[in-house]
Amino acid sequence: MTPPPASQPPAPSHPPTGPLKLLFVCTANICRSAFAEQLARRLAQDDPSVQVMSAGTHGWVDEPVNAPLAAELVSRGIDPDGFASRRLTMQMVDEADLVLTAARSHRQFILDDRPGAVWRVYTISQFARTIADLPEELHGFELLAACRKAHKPATPEDDVVDPYNRGPEAAAAAAQHLERLLTQIIPRLAATSAPRPG
Repeated sequence: MTPPPASQPPAPSHPPTGPLKLLFVCTANICRSAFAEQLARRLAQDDPSVQVMSAGTHGWVDEPVNAPLAAELVSRGIDPDGFASRRLTMQMVDEADLVLTAARSHRQFILDDRPGAVWRVYTISQFARTIADLPEELHGFELLAACRKAHKPATPEDDVVDPYNRGPEAAAAAAQHLERLLTQIIPRLAATSAPRPG
């Protein structure tokens, strides 16, 4: 079990620079995190202040988006061609400013190896709940800094159910769940002021 966060999380040792690096994580990186990466890029509208990536805790390598989720992307006007799955490394976690996982099991997988990353690793739903209570004017790195004090615990209801091999209805349900969350999250991660030096 991961120890509960301290009441006063340590502040970052230096101000963040460059784009905000967002990493989505699921199991194989062909369904939930793959869909989230592609949709997040669309929602960010190629904003250079946000860099979006994804990986899987037990990720397959160089696989396309799973067909039912690819169909969900196409139905939203997003071309999934060119996507290649990859396996998560702790270097990816270390380099990310924010890691959003599809389920609590993925978050725990990361924190078992990187307990100090607890302030940067959330389930997607947990992060959406955390930022919902923060002032709307907070964006980008300022929003992430505020989350360190407003950090809400992950709950069983946070998990996005894995649609793999469960048919088009399960894929549609997962896509709708992720779309609802990312529509709340991605606009808040984009910088609203001048780009940070990088």
